[in-house]
Amino acid sequence: MNFRVHPECPTEAVEEAFFRIQRELMADVPMLNPALSVAAVDFQRWQGHWLGIVVTPWCMSLLLLPGDSENWVSTGENQRRFVKFPAGDFAFLGSAEAELGEYQSCPLFSPMDRFSSQAEATMTARAALIALLTAPEPAHTAAADEKPAGAASLSRRRFLALR
Repeated sequence: MNFRVHPECPTEAVEEAFFRIQRELMADVPMLNPALSVAAVDFQRWQGHWLGIVVTPWCMSLLLLPGDSENWVSTGENQRRFVKFPAGDFAFLGSAEAELGEYQSCPLFSPMDRFSSQAEATMTARAALIALLTAPEPAHTAAADEKPAGAASLSRRRFLALR
């Protein structure tokens, strides 16, 4: 895959790539939500790389893009990698686009028919990013404190229900 470091915030490149995808690959797909447009939401530095959310008329996904070459873990196209966040472990798939080079994505919503406006989708993206970067509060019961060894971490469905 095409590896490219993004020393500056990749918001414009993310939007350029996903607007192109919409024009070239998604134009006639019936699942597009006409109330939505492409938007890169709240990209920020995370462990030396860029983390943010892309909202599109067909999906909402977490994106990781390389901010430096030192600790970036390459996955290969369509290969899965689990990334540990304060809210738990999340599966990301390796991808590449001409405007971005290599990146990794974790789908949050698809299709996007539950959103009635761009503002609603953007607010949901921001809430999801905050929840991802916030450790869940411990439960106050003795039984909840005893997590069995090897128990699964917070699922994506449960993570999204926390909002």
